Amino acid sequence: MKKIEYHKLVRDRIPEIIEKDGKTCVCSVLSQQDYITLLDQKLNEELAEYQESKSMEELADLLEVMSAVAVARGSSMKEVEKIRVGKKEKRGGFEKRILLESVTEQGD
Repeated sequence: MKKIEYHKLVRDRIPEIIEKDGKTCVCSVLSQQDYITLLDQKLNEELAEYQESKSMEELADLLEVMSAVAVARGSSMKEVEKIRVGKKEKRGGFEKRILLESVTEQGD
């Protein structure tokens, strides 16, 4: 019998999927603080996976974790989107592909 240790945050249906595959898993429910800590780790994990693969599936996973982080921190993706749009209106987006190479300050 082979046992693999994970200690990682997984999607809600993963235990069900594991058990349908004839395996047994041990899970627990995290405290709110531990949940937020592991969500932050999951953000880094999903970002690294996207950076490596550049796949839209990994980008979607990143959005799912971002949504969970927003809710766990008492907000929502709707609020995050509102903030994003406001920043875009005020400072612009990234469509023009501008590379800032340097800034020179005028001396006294």
